[in-house]
Amino acid sequence: MDFFRASYDEITEHVTWTKFGELQNLTTLVLVASIIFAIVIFGADFALEKGLDAFYKSF
Repeated sequence: MDFFRASYDEITEHVTWTKFGELQNLTTLVLVASIIFAIVIFGADFALEKGLDAFYKSF
C-alpha cells in the first residue's frame, strides 16, 4: 500500500505537468511532422518502385 501512496504523492506533488496550450501546440507539431514524414516516405517508395520497374523492363 505504501507504493500506491508514494506513487500518488509523486504524481500530484512533484511532477510538472505541461500546460494545455503548450500540449496542443506540441501535438500539432508532431501531427504535421508525421504527415510530412509519411509524404516523403511515400514519394521515395513511389519513385523507387517506378524507377525499378522501368529498369527491369529494359531487359
